[in-house]
Amino acid sequence: MKIKKILIANRGEIAIRIMRTCREMGICSVAVFSEADRTAMHVRYAEEAYYIGKSPSSESYLNGDKIIEVALRCGADAIHPGYGFLSENASFAKKCTDSGIIFIGPSPEVIIRMGDKIEARKTMIAAGVPVVPGTTEHIKSEKEAIEVIRSIGLPVMVKAAAGGGGKGMRLVHREEDIIPSVRAARSEALASFGDDAVYIEKYITSPHHIEFQILGDQHGNTVHLFERECSVQRRHQKMIEETPSPLMTPELRATMGKYAVEAAKAVAYSGAGTIEFLVDDNHNFYFLEMNTRLQVEHPITERVTGIDLVKQQIKIAEGEKLPFKQEDLKQSGHAIECRVYAEDPDNNFMPNPGKIFNITQPLGLGVRTDGYVYEGYEIPIYYDSMIAKLIVWAENRDEAIARMRRALYEYKITGVKTSIKFLEKIMETEDFKTGIYDTNFIEKNKDFLTEKSLCDGECLDMVMIAAYVEYLDQLNRAQTSKQLYPAQNRWKKYTYQKNFERL
Repeated sequence: MKIKKILIANRGEIAIRIMRTCREMGICSVAVFSEADRTAMHVRYAEEAYYIGKSPSSESYLNGDKIIEVALRCGADAIHPGYGFLSENASFAKKCTDSGIIFIGPSPEVIIRMGDKIEARKTMIAAGVPVVPGTTEHIKSEKEAIEVIRSIGLPVMVKAAAGGGGKGMRLVHREEDIIPSVRAARSEALASFGDDAVYIEKYITSPHHIEFQILGDQHGNTVHLFERECSVQRRHQKMIEETPSPLMTPELRATMGKYAVEAAKAVAYSGAGTIEFLVDDNHNFYFLEMNTRLQVEHPITERVTGIDLVKQQIKIAEGEKLPFKQEDLKQSGHAIECRVYAEDPDNNFMPNPGKIFNITQPLGLGVRTDGYVYEGYEIPIYYDSMIAKLIVWAENRDEAIARMRRALYEYKITGVKTSIKFLEKIMETEDFKTGIYDTNFIEKNKDFLTEKSLCDGECLDMVMIAAYVEYLDQLNRAQTSKQLYPAQNRWKKYTYQKNFERL
């Protein structure tokens, strides 16, 4: 069946990114929006847009029944969930199917099987995929948690069975922290996923977080589109991703890719997904989890393979076979993605919603920006603080880092605090430049990353304000005495004005 109209059950940059592919494919895109998103960019971009509820996501983007009602009313053939919100909600996927709407993603049965991390671990063990040592059942009591952790040995990670994205996770180093950590993980899991079930895994010290992109069709064909290195994280959430991984060897890539494909085939996976691994310094790797959806960092895979993953998702949902085999795929060059958050790195990365005054986006060869904010836009307090993804590509890793540094230098956003300066500093660290880093990268480089320069942040703003005030004073004196402004100083007028406008 050819899809003619898709409702995107999401917001922000991912909604726009999906709509762009829809437009290229001649498919009508439908936006949904909350009260806070009435003036959002994805609402402006879509051919049709419908209001679905109040600002909190629980009353809008998580209201699956309302979204399906809108899809039926507007005649949408399919729903694309993007990532987050309802993207891994098996109940929503089933309701779509039962309503005669194509859910662009795997079947509800697969989402259930792989969405429950415990069930996913059991499935991988049965398929012969190496897994992190830990429990294969939900922890039923705090007493059981203590017994299990003593048998596994500290440190361990308490993790939400139904979740991901760093939520419902607690690292435990000391026995006295077991019960508070289990309670905290359960509470956060219940608030985030509506399920307080947790399990326990052995904590792999200083691991690399590496994931393999998977595509599977409805005819049993499955391929991987190579790896992404995702080890630069804060609070277990990714900040920077790159491909190829600097840790990878051709032999390790082939072995991990083979297991990733086997993992997907074990559940007859259909659509785009990722198999995530932890890898130690000795190249031992362990299955971590499967994400049954598109990933935030998918653009870097698109850049090195030349394959539009959203387009492939849609074609798979239409019942088409994959147009390529594993041997047809190859990596070309090197790509890096930086996630730009509206948050304050100097205040434990606290979200910093507010009004955008000015944006200057980076341009030039090999630079792509996936964002959704614009000048005058008010970033809502209700949703994730990521406002854009900056993606660069170059022939090799050194050139990609240099291009990212240049792009970050050009990227200016005023009105809210952002992670841009912090990302710039990451590019300057020796650990990142050499590619010798793991998930402890930010903690290991904390002093350098949080070091203030003499003219950083607000300090730079004050310097530019002072310069512009001086210019206005000089201009006023010149006009009062009827003197012409010196021609050789006209560049100062332009520079002061343009920089002041950016504040």
